[in-house]
Amino acid sequence: MSEQTLHIRDGGPADADTVIRFNIACAHESEDLALDPAIVAPGVRAVLGDPARGRYFIAEDGAGPAGQVMITFEWSDWRNAWIWWLQSVYVRADARRRGVFGALYDHVENAAREAGVAAIRLYVDRDNERAERTYLRAGFEHAHYRLLEKPLTDGA
Repeated sequence: MSEQTLHIRDGGPADADTVIRFNIACAHESEDLALDPAIVAPGVRAVLGDPARGRYFIAEDGAGPAGQVMITFEWSDWRNAWIWWLQSVYVRADARRRGVFGALYDHVENAAREAGVAAIRLYVDRDNERAERTYLRAGFEHAHYRLLEKPLTDGA
């Protein structure tokens, strides 16, 4: 498959089942997490139904949805601009190493530049070296921040 055979589009409510399936597979493959579909499903539908929560982009090839990314938004008062977070990145196993992530990321970066976004950020599991190498090849750099989290629920 070449990038020319891919079509990148906005995700919509009709993509919910695919996005749910991709998110569950992503968590299992990248972090060995077993996500609860009863939690993931309404979370995905919340984003697909409310663009203020985030936005999914779907890559399609001849076999259907080949990959996805989600962006969420952070306002930076220091920059007086938006920062987009790249999340829920997943490429179907048989579509990997065929330019799907690159096409999705190029689409996101172009949209971000058009929107005047100051930066695109992401986090990657510290043990997912393959994904980290992919992101570094796409131009991401190690930031000087460390990610800290205080869980307030029992979820992933």
